[in-house]
Amino acid sequence: MLRPTPRLSSRLNRTEMGWREKIWQINWSLIAILTAISSVGFLTLYSAAKGSLEPWAVKQMIRFAMGIGIMIAVAIVDLRFWMRHAYGLYAISIILLVAVELKGTIGMGAQRWIDLGFIQIQPSEIMKIAMILTLSRYFHGASVQDVGRPTFLIPPLLLVLLPVALVMKQPDLGTAMMVLMSSGAIFFMAGVRLWKFGLLLAAGLGAIPVAWQFLHDYQKKRVIIFMNPDQDPLGAGYHITQSKIALGSGGLFGKGFMNGTQSGLNFLPEKQTDFIFTMYGEEWGLFGGLFLLGLYVLLTAFGYAIALRCRSQFGRLVALGITTTFFLYFFINTAMVMGLVPVVGVPLPLISYGGTAMLSLLFGWGLVMSAYIHRDLPIGRRGGLDD
Repeated sequence: MLRPTPRLSSRLNRTEMGWREKIWQINWSLIAILTAISSVGFLTLYSAAKGSLEPWAVKQMIRFAMGIGIMIAVAIVDLRFWMRHAYGLYAISIILLVAVELKGTIGMGAQRWIDLGFIQIQPSEIMKIAMILTLSRYFHGASVQDVGRPTFLIPPLLLVLLPVALVMKQPDLGTAMMVLMSSGAIFFMAGVRLWKFGLLLAAGLGAIPVAWQFLHDYQKKRVIIFMNPDQDPLGAGYHITQSKIALGSGGLFGKGFMNGTQSGLNFLPEKQTDFIFTMYGEEWGLFGGLFLLGLYVLLTAFGYAIALRCRSQFGRLVALGITTTFFLYFFINTAMVMGLVPVVGVPLPLISYGGTAMLSLLFGWGLVMSAYIHRDLPIGRRGGLDD
């Protein structure tokens, strides 16, 4: 439950809170929902390994425990700190994306990771959070007149297009589209008029023939298979064909925990990552899938409710941006495995196996929690106290 607003100090008209009071202000209901969703992931990864915590479930549990610690630490840090360092985090993310191009680790045909020895990091996941912080800072305190000027929108557009181009080069079309869509959501929430989005959409549609020439062969095949999955059921269409078979075979109540046949007999590819929802749906059926989607919707509702209670534009945009990104994660992944959108590399949040995605998401929810804790804190244009 959302806790009552803390007492405001008459001095400087701002909320005065020590770290103990900030911990008391943490929304533990939100953490409970995150834990419930992640627990579904632990069980599914345990089943994917045929009843073993190794190699996926135990590592995912450790990452989640680390992530919750990071989330709470991020939450109690003053929201103005994140605003002041937003551009710095963006610069670091750009450097990491460039480093991927120079000395990145290649996996599954793409160069997306940096191997630090003890962990592999995926800079594109970090960029999703950095981009939200950067755009939130840029639009913080901007007037309606500012947002209405086309020249005012050129710098943030360039800030978005640079990392999108770097991510596309890896290649990682799914993440590039995620960055574009979540950035577009912040533009909209900041007050950019719909007709401007219409112009960009029209320009994008007109550029499709040109963009098609720059897609890799496997990306073109994914689009073609999306239009006609039966064209190559044993080749490019194998993933989505097996996914639909598994989901359909689950019926209303599923085949039971660890009783999935498509996944158990290894017909289902990438069952621990991108297609984990398919495996879950086969075992738990339609009602199990609706239960998980209900948890996602509840978490999304919490995020938007927190955003609407923020006094500062920065906190509001950060909470809206993180929540919208989370929504896009689970919407695109579930739509993908059902054949409603082309297959792209977007994991199911907090469920799919992966370190950087899990930690970056919990870092993001830590920012949402920070926005909630500091919801009555006035923030000036430069990240100081409101004038």
